[in-house]
Amino acid sequence: MPNVKIYVDEALFPTCRDGLIAALPQLRDMLCSALKVDPSACQFAVLPVIAMSDLPRVNVEMHLLPHPDRTRERLTTIAAAIRDQISSATGARTAVRIATLAPEGYVALK
Repeated sequence: MPNVKIYVDEALFPTCRDGLIAALPQLRDMLCSALKVDPSACQFAVLPVIAMSDLPRVNVEMHLLPHPDRTRERLTTIAAAIRDQISSATGARTAVRIATLAPEGYVALK
């Protein structure tokens, strides 16, 4: 259940919007393969934000449930792939954060 939020500096958003939208299916495919989940388990949101000028103009946050094969090393590799894809799509420096959620505290109603 990768829950992905992509925050883009609102000043950058108009110039990278189309490229970012075009990159989302490939990003979803990569995450589904790497995390062994079905596309229906994914949630994506792209949000223009006010970013500070001395920080990355694009930030990606992903939350997911833990799994034995989702080691820190594996998640670091996935984060690097996300960073590369989103940086390519936006032309901007991108930061990526991944957090695992406690299963007993996670509820999803669809």
